[in-house]
Amino acid sequence: MLKQIAVKSSSRNQLIDITGDVAAVIKNSGVNDGLCIVFVPHTTAGVTINEGADPSVVRDVLSKISTLVPLSDNYYHSEGNSDAHIKSSIVGCSLLVIINGGQLLLGTWQSIYFCEFDGPRNRKVYLKIV
Repeated sequence: MLKQIAVKSSSRNQLIDITGDVAAVIKNSGVNDGLCIVFVPHTTAGVTINEGADPSVVRDVLSKISTLVPLSDNYYHSEGNSDAHIKSSIVGCSLLVIINGGQLLLGTWQSIYFCEFDGPRNRKVYLKIV
């Protein structure tokens, strides 16, 4: 089963919690035990799992990744979004999450984040449930 989630970012760099959206798709799928592949089909965005309880974690992640990969740094790519391509490569474009008892098997504090590095934009996330 393949499903799509729409994501709308509102800033250039943003982590958007999509855990509820992914959980809803899994619930509606009727799959009790299996796997969910979360895939982002964009070269300037990604997906990650991290703490969802304290919003300062998101701020820290965005701050540090922007320090490591600044917006301007003598890049050769002429579109002005080289930093976004590099950030996407570092974070990655897919995750594999276990479905157990019809629910995502995540740790107590874990959330799934869509990572926007070239926004604001309308994006999509694909979910493959097996």
